[in-house]
Amino acid sequence: MSSLLAFAAAEPPPTLDSGNTAWMLTSAALVLFMTIPGLALFYGGLNRSKGVLNMMMMSFGPFGLIGVIYVLWGYSMSFGSKDIGGIIASPLEFWGLKGMLPGEPGATVLQDGGIPTLIFVGFQFTFAAITVALISGALSDRVKFSTWMVFSALWVTLAYFPLAHMVWGGGLLSGSADGIAAKLFGLTDGAATIAPIDFAGGTVVHINAGMAGLVLALIVGRRKGFGKVPMRPHNVTLVMLGSGILWFGWYGFNAGSALAANDSAALAWVNTTVATCAAMLGWLVVEKLREGHATSVGAASGIVAGLVAITPACGNVTPLGAIGVGVIAGAAAAMAVGLKYRLGFDDSLDVVGVHLVAGFWGTISLGIFARGTGLAYGDWRQLVVQLIIALVALVFTAVVTTVIALALKATMGWRISEDDEVAGIDQAEHAESAYDFGGRGAGRVSPLGQHEPDARHHHEIDSEVHA
Repeated sequence: MSSLLAFAAAEPPPTLDSGNTAWMLTSAALVLFMTIPGLALFYGGLNRSKGVLNMMMMSFGPFGLIGVIYVLWGYSMSFGSKDIGGIIASPLEFWGLKGMLPGEPGATVLQDGGIPTLIFVGFQFTFAAITVALISGALSDRVKFSTWMVFSALWVTLAYFPLAHMVWGGGLLSGSADGIAAKLFGLTDGAATIAPIDFAGGTVVHINAGMAGLVLALIVGRRKGFGKVPMRPHNVTLVMLGSGILWFGWYGFNAGSALAANDSAALAWVNTTVATCAAMLGWLVVEKLREGHATSVGAASGIVAGLVAITPACGNVTPLGAIGVGVIAGAAAAMAVGLKYRLGFDDSLDVVGVHLVAGFWGTISLGIFARGTGLAYGDWRQLVVQLIIALVALVFTAVVTTVIALALKATMGWRISEDDEVAGIDQAEHAESAYDFGGRGAGRVSPLGQHEPDARHHHEIDSEVHA
């Protein structure tokens, strides 16, 4: 999606292509559906029952917030033409989407491919929103919703928009003449001879979110009882449903990034499918060999790992290459999720193991499998470029996230109280309960509408307090 706003003055202006426009409207809606309800259900099911609503709200809340931010300054910072140091574009150039509305003098109403600029804005907004929502899986059960919302606004502005500009908007990590790749291996026809590849967001979305999740897990700290009290998924049915919706919506994410209903979208669709299938199998094989069982949660997690890994590569590898990308992603992510117990950080829902590991692998896998330029085709330079953009993204996100997280820790504070964490964050932050049916294990409702846990729940609380 790099250089998407470049228009050649000598060429006639594009005309509306109704087929491409219909496909992009559909793709944007599919990516929205990935987040709400797809990711919310997936993360909610993986969480404990006393925190499922908060976990889902950590997807819903930023989605609403970033929708406003993206119109005001997000799009301009990501794809504006007034570049600032190859890192960001001016937030004022397209503030409030000025210069894009039909009827405005000199407005850029259509892009190459004949799609309205406004639908491209909407498509890109959904990418920004889901990236922030992905991070939330590292923080379940223990952070203030208000702090999370402030973090979301700051992080999307200072981390996501700059990285989107650097990779897709013609900045330092793109194939532009001023980018790192061009300085390494020269120019051909005014662009980098060996251009970085990030077809749909391996670097911008998944490495970005995965590294942010790791930093926050380290700074915020572990849940009460982590490593001592079982913290199993409370509803595997929701996990499976959420992963299926994510897979369905991901076709908008990947095939939509072709920005047209064309052969590139078709290749992305097929590669997304086979890589995800291979990743699920890779995860299940590791589970079977390591633990003796192939689990439903493992299948769902393998699906997500495959989707993550093929995201940057789906338009630039063959279906055989996509199988290789997927099976390695599934196996690597399955092995990586256990690192949090060995290293002692509480990445609650495996954002690091799935998104950082699979996203990093997907980005560098292009150095091996990219058609015509990868190592499998006899050229080592693509691998060098992919490694550099992945590492730069890691460092950039780590630094920005650390600064934001520490500033919020010193001002607003991240953690809810220990008593609230043990009793359940849903009641503490939202005054609600996901399963308040009044039956077995549901507890009772006080005259003020507050959930009062029964004796069985008190026993759970006591076991966590003394863990």
